[in-house]
Amino acid sequence: MNKIELELRKKSPVQIKNKKASFEYFFVDEYTAGIVLTGTEIKSIRLGKASLVDTYCYIHNNEIWVKGMSISPYFYGSYANHEMKRDRKLLLNRREIRNLQEACKAPGYTIVPTLVFIDQNGRAKVDIALCRGKKQYDKRQTLKEKEDRREMDRVRKNF
Repeated sequence: MNKIELELRKKSPVQIKNKKASFEYFFVDEYTAGIVLTGTEIKSIRLGKASLVDTYCYIHNNEIWVKGMSISPYFYGSYANHEMKRDRKLLLNRREIRNLQEACKAPGYTIVPTLVFIDQNGRAKVDIALCRGKKQYDKRQTLKEKEDRREMDRVRKNF
């Protein structure tokens, strides 16, 4: 990712993060994918009514799908409203899907969505990461580093 993409993501009106993913996993490789949505789903995402808690991605028939992503039903939706938790297809190149498929064959690796955002063209995008699970001592180390950074920021603020 280059600096321009990062700036555009920060300016995105919607940023739905999977905060638990960075605590549970080491990110090995990251990709940005489009997501196939219905009309009421994109309206709910633009209102920020989505969640990435307990979501993961899987590959089936050379297509990548996200499972467990929760998008609340659109308030003004009628009989055509969507299901809250359904599998949604992600859009990646064949080469990227093949790379992810090969990497996931190794034990301990999985694909996890980390961020849902709206790009400059108004489309919903998902950042997914190839992840390796952390051990308990890795999680403790992460907490310790986070606490140390917070303490250093506090000290800098006082001076």
